[in-house]
Amino acid sequence: MSGILIIGIFVALMLCGIPIAASMAVPAGIYLVVMDIPVTTLIQRMVSSLNSFTLLAVPMFIFAANLMNNSGITNRLFDSTRLLVGKMRGGLAQVNVFASLVFAGISGAALADIGGIGNIELDAMKKQNYRMEDAAAITAASASIGPIFPPSIPLIIYAAAAETSSMRLLMAGVLPGILITGVLMLQVAFFARKYNWPRGIDGKWPKGEIIRIAKRGIPSMLMPMILMGGMLSGWFSPTEVAAVAITYAFILSFAYKSFAWADLVRIAKETLVSTASVLFIVAAAAIFAWTLTVEQLPQQASEALLSITRNPIVLLLMVNILLLIVGMFLETTAAIMIFTPILLPTLMEVGINPVHFGLVMVFNLMIGMLTPPVGMSIYMLSPMAGLPVNTLFKSVLPYLVPLFIALMILTFVPQISLWLPNLLYN
Repeated sequence: MSGILIIGIFVALMLCGIPIAASMAVPAGIYLVVMDIPVTTLIQRMVSSLNSFTLLAVPMFIFAANLMNNSGITNRLFDSTRLLVGKMRGGLAQVNVFASLVFAGISGAALADIGGIGNIELDAMKKQNYRMEDAAAITAASASIGPIFPPSIPLIIYAAAAETSSMRLLMAGVLPGILITGVLMLQVAFFARKYNWPRGIDGKWPKGEIIRIAKRGIPSMLMPMILMGGMLSGWFSPTEVAAVAITYAFILSFAYKSFAWADLVRIAKETLVSTASVLFIVAAAAIFAWTLTVEQLPQQASEALLSITRNPIVLLLMVNILLLIVGMFLETTAAIMIFTPILLPTLMEVGINPVHFGLVMVFNLMIGMLTPPVGMSIYMLSPMAGLPVNTLFKSVLPYLVPLFIALMILTFVPQISLWLPNLLYN
C-alpha cells in the first residue's frame, strides 16, 4: 500500500465531508490492517504524540483566552489601544489591527482573536459608519497576527512536529508579528485617506475619561508585557507562560469583579471542547504522518524536489505556493503535522533553518484561513458581521496584498525571524 494511495483515501474522505481527524485516522487504520501491523500500534502512536510537555501549553492558552473573553478583559484592552492610535484617520481600523497585536500576546490563535475582540471591533466600527464589509475584512486580516506573535499555538504545534525548540520559535515570531502589523496599518492608512474614513476619537477626550480608561486598561495591557518579559528573560517556558497567563487572568477577573464562579464550569467546558478538537487532530495527524514515513513518502518528496532544483530560494518559492494551496483546504493543525515531516528534511538539506521555515509555514497557513473554500476566519466572522461568506471573501482580497508582501519579506529575509532567537540563545 503506497503513500500516494494513503493520501488518495484521505482526500476522498475529505471531499465526502468526513471530519479532518477521522479522514486522517481511517486511512492510517486501513494501512495497519492491510500491512498486518498490530492495531495497537495506532493507539500507541496517537497517545505518544500527545505525551509532550510543550503541548500542555495548548489547553492552557485556550483556557486563558476563554477566561479573558468572559471577564471583560478584552473590552479594556480595546479601549486602551483606542487611546494609543485612535486619533489617526481611520482610527478605529488602526485600533482593530493594533489590538490584534496586543491580544496576540495573550491568545496565540487567529480564531481566538476573532472570538475575543471581533464583536467589539465590529460594533465600534459600525457606530462610526464604516461599511461592515470593511470592518469584517480588517478584523479577519489582522487576526493573522495572532498565530505569529508569541505565544502562538500553531508555532508550539510546529515545534512538537519538527522536534525543535519551542522557545526559539516563539521568540522568532516577535519581529515578524510587528512587521505584519506595520504593513496592515500602512494599508489601512492608505484606505483611510482614499475613502475619508473618520478618526477614531473625535476632538479631545476629557482628561478624567482618559485617566479612567488608563486605570481600567493598564493592568490588562500589562499581561502581554509580563508574558513576553518572562520568555525573553528565560524565566518561563512556553508551558509555564500559559500557566502564568491563566493565573493573571484570574487575578484581573476578581480585581475587576467581572467573574462569577458559575461561569467557570461553562468556560471549562468550552476549553475542553476546543482542546479535544485540536489534540485529536494532532493525534490523528501523527499516525497519518507515521504511515507516510513508513512508506518513505518524505524521502520520495525530497528526491522529487531536489531533482528540480537545489536552490533554496526556488525551493522556498515552490513550498510557499504549495502551502498556500494547502491552507485553502486543510485545517492548520493537520497541515502542520502532515507537511512538516515531508518538507522540512528537504529544506534543511539545502541549508534552510527549521525555525525560519516554521514562521513561513504558519504564516502561509494563516493566509489560507482568509481564502476559499475553507477560510475558517471568514466563516467565523460571517454570522458576527451578518454578511454572506462570498461577500466577505471579496472584501478581504485587498488586505491579502500587504499579507503577501510580508510573506515574501519573511521568506527571503530570514534574519527577521532568526535575529532575536540567535541573540537570546546563541
